[in-house]
Amino acid sequence: MSPTAARVTAFAPGSVGNLGPGLDILGLAVAGAGDEVTAVRTSGDAIVVEDAGHPDLPADPARNTAALAAREVLRRAGVGGVGLALTVRKGLPLAGGQGGSAASAVAGAVAVNQLLGGPLDLDGLLAACLEAEATVAGRHADNVAPSLLGGIVLVRATDPPDVVRLAVPPELRVALVHPDQRLGTKESRAVLPQEVSLATALHQAAQVAAMVAALATGDYALLGRALDDRIAEPARSPLLPGFAAAKRAALAAGALGASISGSGPTAFALARGEAAARAAGTAMQAAYAEAGLSATVRIADVDRTGARVIA
Repeated sequence: MSPTAARVTAFAPGSVGNLGPGLDILGLAVAGAGDEVTAVRTSGDAIVVEDAGHPDLPADPARNTAALAAREVLRRAGVGGVGLALTVRKGLPLAGGQGGSAASAVAGAVAVNQLLGGPLDLDGLLAACLEAEATVAGRHADNVAPSLLGGIVLVRATDPPDVVRLAVPPELRVALVHPDQRLGTKESRAVLPQEVSLATALHQAAQVAAMVAALATGDYALLGRALDDRIAEPARSPLLPGFAAAKRAALAAGALGASISGSGPTAFALARGEAAARAAGTAMQAAYAEAGLSATVRIADVDRTGARVIA
């Protein structure tokens, strides 16, 4: 795509943030569903969101993550006097815990960067997306980083961003189960404890380290044992009817482990192989049904590519 391109469309996959014990620091890109953003060069210097992708999402460019990311790309690239019209196509649920706002930010940033001829590298794009996400959901990169880079990532720091891409075992599959409910990020973050005991902090650090080791060595059993969150999951479970039963069902069906995707309400299970993932997803769906909630199930691979230009 040349620097004089007038129209670019980019895609960014959804993600599982807060991967188990990795609150704000571990994230996984999920293959399949994602958000698309089309950026069109216009006269003037205004950024206009022509379609936010859903009636409940703001078209105000000061509150829309795709527009915020686009503006940050222009700023970091040192480009002025450029007008943009953005169209967002949502493939991810709203307030679903699947990284929807992050995916829109990433797709918007990638589309505008390509429209300009690619002045920002991946580090610059990540920083732009992090700023956009911070405006609407808090300063954490566990969704934007995997959506941009693909795979499984460890966020070592956010100021400045320092992200480590981790190995992805070949047979790892993800079951995403989305019950018929919404839970906003602000509400979900509000219940997180501001302080934890030394024992809890040490346990959490050990599990994150064990997950990194398990991914590096392909040790599926260790990965399952390490998927043990004692900070966010206990705080958020009371907001999510049916989750505790769904997690028990996933483990009984052979999942390696299960927890809350992002800030919820989507639950996820990690499994070794397609059959085990489908069994876990079906069991979780049945558990939600017993709690009076319908739920959709998606079985997916880890998206190893991340964001990309598609037109």
